[in-house]
Amino acid sequence: MAFTDQKVVVVIPALNEEGAIGEVVAAIDRKLVNRIIVVDNGSKDKTAARARQQGAEVLFQPRRGYGSACLLGIREAAEADVLVFLDGDGSDDATEIAQLLDEMQRTGADLVIGSRTLGQAEQGALSPLQQFGNALTCHLVRWFWQVQYTDLGPFRAIRKPALDSLQMQDPDFGWTIEMQVKAAQQGLRTVELPVSYRLRRAGKSKVSGNLLGSYRAGKTILGYVMQAKLREWFS
Repeated sequence: MAFTDQKVVVVIPALNEEGAIGEVVAAIDRKLVNRIIVVDNGSKDKTAARARQQGAEVLFQPRRGYGSACLLGIREAAEADVLVFLDGDGSDDATEIAQLLDEMQRTGADLVIGSRTLGQAEQGALSPLQQFGNALTCHLVRWFWQVQYTDLGPFRAIRKPALDSLQMQDPDFGWTIEMQVKAAQQGLRTVELPVSYRLRRAGKSKVSGNLLGSYRAGKTILGYVMQAKLREWFS
């Protein structure tokens, strides 16, 4: 591992995940990262306290939205050379951060995306609707920008200069697809790495917790892809 001269900051958006957040933070290898930032997105439970008990810094983002939490974490991590994002519900395996960083170092990639579809997803961890939406969105991205993705998963590592160049803005469900579309448009060096994906250990999925949530998320994600291409055509 050759990231000893790089400042690595982990950002974990979290909402009502007291049952898992402590385990997630505890699993992170402190020899690999400089800071762990948990962004509490309005929890009504002891998520913040559990995160602090394991040594994480806790920020509060009252504006609900996955992207809003990530954007606050980025602003706080201004000194980072590399940022790692993962969920706080225990579905991502925090011990695999080392693999993402190793892949970034080995390939020289700007962005390493943890692919649940290439890796080992527990049965039921990805709903049929999620799988269909992922496949459709990735197909459109390949068609529009000739970049092959297999997943829109939250677990990813990105170099700070590359992240700054993307000028991320989406405050909600469109966060991951915004990053991947902009990376494709700008020609960033992007690789996917198979990762594990487990059934949620706590909380309810912010995307697939119910049919209405899945519909809204899918509409936002697909809408972003189409709007991005239309902006290209008419710019």
